[in-house]
Amino acid sequence: MKGNHMQTPNELASINQKILADGETLPLVQLKDGSKVQTGTVATMLRNIELYNAGARGAIEQELAAAVPTVIKVGLFDLFPPEEWIAGDNPGRRLVGQLAKKIRGQV
Repeated sequence: MKGNHMQTPNELASINQKILADGETLPLVQLKDGSKVQTGTVATMLRNIELYNAGARGAIEQELAAAVPTVIKVGLFDLFPPEEWIAGDNPGRRLVGQLAKKIRGQV
């Protein structure tokens, strides 16, 4: 897994396309610090957690890892710390929590 690789907004847009109806796109937004993030990342991450829990691996693990830096950037793990994700009995949440903890330790 590329747990420490920050995906570009275009790469995340491609991943996030899986939750959209044909022909739809999600916007890129600029945060107050000037950085840009791809919208739809949290929604796609939640869908990928469902797929992971259903037994999907490989590409799903890569997509979850790709989402984590953006989700860290927008503050989700400040509200719900990685330890809370890890402590539960949901394997997909646990994986995301472990990835977030690892990535946060690198910054």
